[in-house]
Amino acid sequence: MATRPSKNLETFPNPNPERDYEIAFEAPEFTCLCPMTGQPDFATIRIRYTPDQKCVELKSLKLYLWSYRDEGTFHEAVTNRIANDVIAAIDPRFLEVEGDFYVRGGIKTVVKVTHSKDQRRGGGATPRSRGRQTSRGRSRANR
Repeated sequence: MATRPSKNLETFPNPNPERDYEIAFEAPEFTCLCPMTGQPDFATIRIRYTPDQKCVELKSLKLYLWSYRDEGTFHEAVTNRIANDVIAAIDPRFLEVEGDFYVRGGIKTVVKVTHSKDQRRGGGATPRSRGRQTSRGRSRANR
């Protein structure tokens, strides 16, 4: 395996696919560039997931995160892209990616993306399926 930045996420078979368990990664040295100024943005990226048939190989994840070092991207975009790429690579039962970006211009940004196979298949409630609240507190879906 190369030791250069790469967008390729390697995987390996889940050793216990019959069981739900959580894997958590924390990368406190994530760096990308502000697309407006070109200045570096620093963050801690946290990834938690429940694997299904595959797991992410750790060194490839490190090289993947490193590949953003010279890329201009907004915090929201990069956090969602990381989530999308991990989902595409391993199709987890559950995934949460949090981008905890350092203070810039007096503002701290935290972006959290969640994914669940239950939601994707319609098994869980999504914000749209819950109905909107009216001024009287009743859901329009319950009228």
